[in-house]
Amino acid sequence: MSKPIRVHLITGGFPPGSFAGHDMDYARLRLLGLLQENSQVLTTCGNDFADVAKWLPGSHFLITYVAGPFPNDEQDESIRNFLRSGGRWLALHGTSGGKAVPVGDQRYIRKMVKGRYHETLGCFFLNHPPLRKFRVEVADRGHFITRGLPASFDVMDELYLIELQDPSACQTLLTTELATDPSPRGFGFVYERDSSVMPDGKTRVLGYTREVGAGAVTYVALGHCHSPISNVQPFVDSSVEPAGQTPQVFRGSWETAEFEMLLRNAIGWGNGARP
Repeated sequence: MSKPIRVHLITGGFPPGSFAGHDMDYARLRLLGLLQENSQVLTTCGNDFADVAKWLPGSHFLITYVAGPFPNDEQDESIRNFLRSGGRWLALHGTSGGKAVPVGDQRYIRKMVKGRYHETLGCFFLNHPPLRKFRVEVADRGHFITRGLPASFDVMDELYLIELQDPSACQTLLTTELATDPSPRGFGFVYERDSSVMPDGKTRVLGYTREVGAGAVTYVALGHCHSPISNVQPFVDSSVEPAGQTPQVFRGSWETAEFEMLLRNAIGWGNGARP
């Protein structure tokens, strides 16, 4: 009997047990379905990083789709050791976020606080404008993770503005163009400066891979989804709905062949395939 490929999947919101504006059940089921296409995969599941030190030893691959949960310094060290020893981490969507704190005495105006784990992950979330349609450019079509993808494709999603922590160490896979953050005043999170735009003043990185010790991290910003009970979007861009009304059920990138191919490739990469 062949030795199984151990995968640990973390999907969840904050506070514990909440959906945090995302349909966690849908994302979890889709990812589990893709994982089970390989009969050698054995998957364990968590809702946050609280017991990550318990599950990573003996695992080959970590997948995270979270909105709010983030590893503290001790848990981050467990992930670093996992990567240094050859493990691979596929981090999706809200994994680049983390602790949100009020700004001054304005309870509903918040900003993201950078943690030690952002250095491990390789990026830090600043904000996203309202749900919108945008074009994704495949920056490196020669990588295993992007194989079979077209040169570009359109999605409806949250366009994440992420700050790369060490751009020289990242192999960019996906980008889009957005010169300025179009978020209305009071929408989303505030930040001091837009450190997510590349030197050309318009390119934003949406996906990359980077080596960490003998292992590697791949981050993909796409993947918002919500259901009627998890929808917290006050409105959307007119490119999604002309009237600006938020769809009660939203799957966005998950319903595109390109995102499914990207996930399938990334899971193959995490399970041991090499570029």
